[in-house]
Amino acid sequence: MRVIAGSARGQLLVAPKDRLTRPISDRVKEALFGSIGARILDARVLDLYAGSGAVGIEALSRGAASATFVERGRAAVAAIRENLKRTKLGDRADVHAADVLAFLSTATDPAWEVVILDPPYAERTLDLPLERLIPHLAPGGLVVVKHFWRTPMPSGLRLSPTRNRRFGETALTFLEEE
Repeated sequence: MRVIAGSARGQLLVAPKDRLTRPISDRVKEALFGSIGARILDARVLDLYAGSGAVGIEALSRGAASATFVERGRAAVAAIRENLKRTKLGDRADVHAADVLAFLSTATDPAWEVVILDPPYAERTLDLPLERLIPHLAPGGLVVVKHFWRTPMPSGLRLSPTRNRRFGETALTFLEEE
């Protein structure tokens, strides 16, 4: 696993060696950032269920103003910190070792322009994380959910799907405020 583009291009990243973390493939990461395009420049990015931090670090490498990582797994948080050190992007990053729902309930940060969620595939419902996320989304903000392709997107949350891409069992759903 490596950073694909930007200032840290080619830098190898570490990932926890457990069954709970599913590192994003280069193919899915390339499709994700190809779809986001220039929206990542100077954006405040929130990486929820961050795992190794590969997505938020890719955003920083491609010009995001800052990235906030939220992950509760101890080994994953250690991997995020190591990857930020390796890429020298830690000065624009904030790492929270916390449960995503608890973080969203207490976060006081200014609104985020781009939010990426990669919840465990075992979580069959995304209603609660998305519901708690909406107050923290900047006007015109973009939410991208990486999920098991059969997991349905909730409806009635003021977020509408604008695009969906599938890669085997993995899907990317892009959501924007209605």
